[in-house]
Amino acid sequence: MDVQLTEEQEALRESAREFLRRECPNAFVREQMAETKDLGGPLWQQMAELGWLGLTVPEAYGGAGLDLLSLSIVCQEMGRTLLPLPYLSTVAIGARALVLGGNDEQKATHLPGIAEGRTRIALAQLEEGSDWRPQGIELCATTRGSGLALSGTKLFAHDAQNADLLIVPVRTSDTAENGITLYLLDARASGVSITPIEYVDQTRRVCAVGFNDVELAESCILGKPDQGWPLLERTLDYAKVALCGEMLGGSELVHEESVRYAKQREQFGKPIGTFQAIQHKCANQFIHVEGMRSAMYYAAWATENDEPDAHLSACLAKAYCGDAYDEVAGAAIQIHGGLGFTWEQDLHLYYKRAKASQFWLGDARHNRELAAQQLLD
Repeated sequence: MDVQLTEEQEALRESAREFLRRECPNAFVREQMAETKDLGGPLWQQMAELGWLGLTVPEAYGGAGLDLLSLSIVCQEMGRTLLPLPYLSTVAIGARALVLGGNDEQKATHLPGIAEGRTRIALAQLEEGSDWRPQGIELCATTRGSGLALSGTKLFAHDAQNADLLIVPVRTSDTAENGITLYLLDARASGVSITPIEYVDQTRRVCAVGFNDVELAESCILGKPDQGWPLLERTLDYAKVALCGEMLGGSELVHEESVRYAKQREQFGKPIGTFQAIQHKCANQFIHVEGMRSAMYYAAWATENDEPDAHLSACLAKAYCGDAYDEVAGAAIQIHGGLGFTWEQDLHLYYKRAKASQFWLGDARHNRELAAQQLLD
């Protein structure tokens, strides 16, 4: 495995950092937090014009056809600015699920729309138990005439509020893993209701998605009936790596701000960075950031190349990066002292993003359990 970025990847990283620094400042993030309408339309279209929305979409469908590491590099820069738009949901989850499991018609219909910025996708998986395992999917399809219909609720669906399509795992038989079917549903279809949920991370919206006798047509099935779990698991592994990239970017920025503040802030006539307690916190932040980088890079390589340990590496990367981001952000608030808790400072936004990211796609305990199962099988 070569962990050196190519010239093209370095150029992508630098251009992404400059663009997001200019177009996604703190004021934009806070404005997005305060509004319920979609403020990100112009920025979303700019990202489409840059090719970011089709970054990993095959060239045949209007995308760039790049690899997971390239996607994670862009997500890393998005994490530095707390981009409040549904990039991970649409690109890392939606587009990937279509590439892996969509039929020719579904790919031709939806992938160009994603790449051009016309189509946004959200995953509506979790239910009342907030269980990311296949056992957590209990919402069942019911017979309606000669077809199937869906009634019930999915919870904590990230970015569903402005989604055009929903990926909905539905239980279609009693078998735990071989009884789940993935449906690609119109988010504005009759019987679908989407309600925002107040959440710790105000920069990334989550919603409850209700279904009231919504038709489940065979043409909406992603992959094979009753065989949706392997497709969903592979998709989530891919998304976990991209999320690790975002968490790495946030941790980098928070660490840099902590070091800068420690050099400038003085107490007792000295910069606080000369005090051993502050030095230890900054050093531990750095160790976490570099560990996150290694875990994310390897998981991206293993997942992209379908290595035998791809699932293991994605789960372990998510477990480590989730906990590490929480540690780095928490230490930053302590380094900044009372200032770190103020609304005017952005550190609390990173800390909240870290807390939310810990649990999205499964917390550390869940992902370590998945890793242990693979190791012991």
